[in-house]
Amino acid sequence: MNIFEALRQSHAVQRQLSALLLKTSGDTPERHTLFQALKGELAVHALAEDRHFYIPLMQHDAGVDLSRHAIAEHHQIDELVESLEETEASSPGWLPLARKLVEKVEHHLHEEEQRFFQMAGKLLSDAQKTALAHDYLKEYDSARAELSVTPEDCPAVG
Repeated sequence: MNIFEALRQSHAVQRQLSALLLKTSGDTPERHTLFQALKGELAVHALAEDRHFYIPLMQHDAGVDLSRHAIAEHHQIDELVESLEETEASSPGWLPLARKLVEKVEHHLHEEEQRFFQMAGKLLSDAQKTALAHDYLKEYDSARAELSVTPEDCPAVG
């Protein structure tokens, strides 16, 4: 497995959780469960991705700007997650805020897969791509276990 395949696995989970979250309404256990699962998935993915994809890309001049942009988007996503945490799930403003989060996540994933992966594919050797996947997955799994992130426990995820 290479780093791109490893990242796409988490991207698929993020997309699935996002779609399910936007179908919820009100202050329900389902909304809380899906939001916590998405929040956790976003956090562990960003942590492992920053360390084992973007920081290594910053070692190349051509990867610096893309990496900074992506890391800045991770920060914007974190801020939207915090805003959702501070908003009552029953509030009429919660779902529009969740939509804004999902739009930002989808934009980031699309940009990453369409632009960043192509640049990284040119900058990294095949051996680096495989080693980064190993390191990313190790960090990702460790962070998931530490935070008890289990999107598979959500309905229709796994």
